[in-house]
Amino acid sequence: MSSDPLLNDDVRSKIMSDPEALLEDQDIMRALVAANEKNLGGNIVDLRGIAMERLEGRLDRLEDTHRNVIAAAYENLAGTNQIHRAILRMMDAGKFENFLNDLRGDVSDILRVDAVRLVLESSTSEADPAIARLSDVLSIAEPGFVQNYISHGRSAPARQVTLRQVKTDDVEVFGDKAEYIRSEACLRLNLGDGRLPGMLIFGAEDPHQFTPQQGTDLLTFFAGVFERVMRHWLS
Repeated sequence: MSSDPLLNDDVRSKIMSDPEALLEDQDIMRALVAANEKNLGGNIVDLRGIAMERLEGRLDRLEDTHRNVIAAAYENLAGTNQIHRAILRMMDAGKFENFLNDLRGDVSDILRVDAVRLVLESSTSEADPAIARLSDVLSIAEPGFVQNYISHGRSAPARQVTLRQVKTDDVEVFGDKAEYIRSEACLRLNLGDGRLPGMLIFGAEDPHQFTPQQGTDLLTFFAGVFERVMRHWLS
């Protein structure tokens, strides 16, 4: 091996002053390993090179996982802030009618949904002018409607939040927006002893906004707060 330096003084001094930077550069190390394998010849297997390739593959997968975890954490934080803002806005109303108007207005905008409907079961069919005035956000249904709507008439365990993709022109819930709704979140409401159940529904034109694979913790929390606010108004 010749003792004469093959690199110019500047490059050589940089490498000697900070050799770790060279080791951390994947492209340089890959080129060095490839040059070493070339010198060994085609009949010799360099186990170190194979091991390095495997380690690089594992490192790439680890970095991908790391990025996905960070992205999920940011998304969860953004979703939490969104729910908190919606709850605070919902609790600002001084009257029940204002509460419902905020629900279809600011709260809907904060949650970025295209439709909001509150369904209350009732055993009476008497028409109420106030209900008619709020018909684009409030619906009165016969007893048993909530369970049938969420389960589609099938026997299924009761869950507070149901996320699913839909495609229907049934105007019973979403009115004239029904034909555009492609996914929905159904929040079952327990309105207290002696009262029939209710349901809050968020509808979205995006078919991927609400899917069964998504977590429901934040919407479950929102439903719990909404139940308590509704009990306050109904009392």
